Amino acid sequence: MQRSAPRLTRILACAAVPVMLVVAGCSSDSGDGGSGKTGSKDKAGASASASPSPSQTTKTVEPARFAKLPQACKAISAKSTASLVPKAKTKNGTPAPSSDLTSRTGCSWNGLADLGVKGSQYRWLDVSFYRYESDVSLGSGQERAQENLAKELAKIEETPGAKKLRTTTATGIGEEAKTVAYQLHKTDEDFVYGSVVARTGNVLVLLSYNGAGYAGAATPTEKTVMEGAVKAAKEAVAAVAAANK
Repeated sequence: MQRSAPRLTRILACAAVPVMLVVAGCSSDSGDGGSGKTGSKDKAGASASASPSPSQTTKTVEPARFAKLPQACKAISAKSTASLVPKAKTKNGTPAPSSDLTSRTGCSWNGLADLGVKGSQYRWLDVSFYRYESDVSLGSGQERAQENLAKELAKIEETPGAKKLRTTTATGIGEEAKTVAYQLHKTDEDFVYGSVVARTGNVLVLLSYNGAGYAGAATPTEKTVMEGAVKAAKEAVAAVAAANK
C-alpha cells in the first residue's frame, strides 16, 4: 500500500525516538562528572589515592640514649667535694627534693672554713641532673635536652645583679657545654660564680660553684672558681654514662 508523505514522515519520527533516548541516556551517564554515577566513582578513587598510608602517617623519634640518672650526691667524688668545699656542713651532700628521681635529681654542699685571723672562706657547690624522654609530639630526648640547655643558659645569663658576666663555649664536657662566670655582691661580700650547663645525650647537667671571703679573707679568683666548676662538671657528666652501663 502506498502511504502519503506526511504519514510516512510521522512513522519515521516515532521509530527514531527510542534510538535518541538511548543515545541521550548514554551521554548523561558518561559525561556528567559532578552528579552521574561514574563521576562519583572517579572522585572516590581520587580521594582514596590521595589519603596517606599508615606507614606515611606514623612518626618516629630517636630513642633516648640514657634511661637512668646517677645518685647525685655520689656523682662527684668525695675527694673533689672535700677540696672544693672545705668544712662542708654535710660531708656527703644534701639531696635536692624530687618527686621522680628518674627524671630529676640534685645535691649540694656548702661550708665556711675558719682561717683564724685571716678570716673565713665560704664555698657552695650544687649539681642537678635532668633527663628527657623521647616523645613523638615533643621530639627526641636529645633534642629536648638541647632546647632546655639554651633555656637554662639564658636563666643564668639573666641573673639579677650579676656583674662581669662572661659566657664561654666549653670543650671536653659532654657533647656540648657552656660556662658562665660572673660576680654578685650579697651579705656585704663579693661572691664569684662559676656555672656550667652541659648536655650528654638526653641528660642535662647544671653545676654551680661559688665562693666568697669573709672577715678580711681574700675573694677567690674567677680562675680558681671556674676551674673547680669545670672539674666537678666533668665528673658529673661521666657519672651519667657510668649509671647506664
